Amino acid sequence: MPNKKRSIVNKFGGLCAATGVRAWMGSLSYQAVIYDRSTDPVLPEFRGPVIGVFWHEYLLLPFYLRGRSNTAILTSRHRDADWLSEAAGHLGFEIIRGSTARGGGQALLELIRSGDKNVGIACDGPRGPRRKMAPGPIFLSSKLQVPLITYAVGYDRPKRLRSWDQFAIPRPFSRARWIIGPRMQIPANLDRDGVEHYRVQVEDVLNQLTDAAESWAESDTRLPQQVSVERAPMPLFNRRRASGRESAPELPGRRAAA
Repeated sequence: MPNKKRSIVNKFGGLCAATGVRAWMGSLSYQAVIYDRSTDPVLPEFRGPVIGVFWHEYLLLPFYLRGRSNTAILTSRHRDADWLSEAAGHLGFEIIRGSTARGGGQALLELIRSGDKNVGIACDGPRGPRRKMAPGPIFLSSKLQVPLITYAVGYDRPKRLRSWDQFAIPRPFSRARWIIGPRMQIPANLDRDGVEHYRVQVEDVLNQLTDAAESWAESDTRLPQQVSVERAPMPLFNRRRASGRESAPELPGRRAAA
């Protein structure tokens, strides 16, 4: 397909995808546990920038809830990601194309130069393996001295696609649960061994919190620390508001990953 025609198709496809995400995800019931309120860019306590990492299978939730929050999203240069990139732009993100496998070095340099922006990365994308974190976010956090934040998501009995990531599509009007982890400050100027050490550490935290979010969504348990969340720039409504750092919340027990 000629480039001009493909560009028009991608733009239209991205607009349709963004409209569909707004309508579909807008029907869900959202609750969150936030370890540290200074890590969420829509809250008045926010201290940034931060680098948010999440699993590719759950990208719909941060795409829907946290657009328009001065955040750049790293997406693949592969043609399969064209519509995704266009949709993310419509949802309020700055888009940087690249991955650890294709154009990743240049994309990371662009992210580093962005400086004041928050960064969102599906850290096992674009091709997996599923729930195995790539080293790129660790390198970026070390280079920028910007803390990593884990975004763990769970839906109540979602439909799973037969894709490498078992992409999760939540049922309309079902429960969505989100755990925003604590700041993880990565030391500066890490060598390859250091990057691998922290990669494994962050991967483990994200997997544990994802297990907890999935259990929470399926059980419909009410946690004392949970807050209702709305799409940015709407405020978070918190029945137990607090300022600054909070104590670590008590979470549902960990279960085996799917």
